[in-house]
Amino acid sequence: MQTKNTEQLLMKTIKSIIILIIILAIILTVYFLLTISSPAGQESNLIYFRVESGQSVNEISANLKDQNLINNKLIFETYIWLKKSETKVLAGTHKLSSNMTVREVVETLTTGGSIDNEQTIIIIEGWRASEMGQYLESQRLVKKQEFIDATKISNWQDKYDFLVDLSISTVEGFLFPDTYRIFTDATAGDIVDKMLGTFDQKLTSQMRSDIVSQGKSIYEIIIMASIIEREARTDEDKKMVADVFWKRIVLGMPLQSDATVNYATGKSLLRPTNYDLEVDSPYNTYKYAGLPLGPISNPGLMAIEAAIYPKSNDYLFFLMDQYGQTHYASTFSGHQENVRKYLDNF
Repeated sequence: MQTKNTEQLLMKTIKSIIILIIILAIILTVYFLLTISSPAGQESNLIYFRVESGQSVNEISANLKDQNLINNKLIFETYIWLKKSETKVLAGTHKLSSNMTVREVVETLTTGGSIDNEQTIIIIEGWRASEMGQYLESQRLVKKQEFIDATKISNWQDKYDFLVDLSISTVEGFLFPDTYRIFTDATAGDIVDKMLGTFDQKLTSQMRSDIVSQGKSIYEIIIMASIIEREARTDEDKKMVADVFWKRIVLGMPLQSDATVNYATGKSLLRPTNYDLEVDSPYNTYKYAGLPLGPISNPGLMAIEAAIYPKSNDYLFFLMDQYGQTHYASTFSGHQENVRKYLDNF
């Protein structure tokens, strides 16, 4: 009798477990079906989503999640597995939106085809916004003036904290030089945003902390870096020149940067004329001590790092010859000798 009761109890337990499993399976199935049929968000903004050749489903789902195109990686991966579509995702760029469902996202990635609407642009270190604008116009992306208009700081101060409280007119200096993949229908604002976003990523938290500990501001560093970018070619020289310039500021000496004079005159001379050196401009660092009013170019990472981490040396003077070689001197007489040797006969 006891055995029979035990068997009945066991059967009831098994039935209860089976019922529980069925209920749980129903709940999970309903949740799964609701999830794949619900959009990740309500925004209908167009997002160009890039799938690289050879990317795994896991990598694709991670990128979709990062761009808020799906809410649940596991659901996406399960659905695409059930559809047997793991190998059907098309490499290329796809038009997606956060108000699309998982079903629609998978459908687009596997059967919607990709669009070839990107092109590569190369922004050179030390270019000014006007030069960038001219280049972008030559690439038939945006008009030069559209790009310059998009660099107005009022457009970006609410988005990027490194621009807060700066009483300047443009984001010159913060347009990070790099190689970019740009959508052919991108606006000037889209391009500026990408450059500012890259700057924000490249200026690490450690670099920001070190700038503060030095008693400087990010803007001062960028102004200095923009000068270094135009004054020195090699990474080593950039660090050396940075130390020379910072020492001059501490000593109250004018920077006497030819690059800043060229910025004021709009010229690109290896050696500005005596007339140029007399131009009355806050960018003429022969006339006015300290940093100029703002950046004179958009520096690359090496110039920025040089401005933050200069290489200590004993020099107060330097010049670059016609071959791009930098020559240093500790005294003014030594500098005059370098001028006679490397510039006077040029």
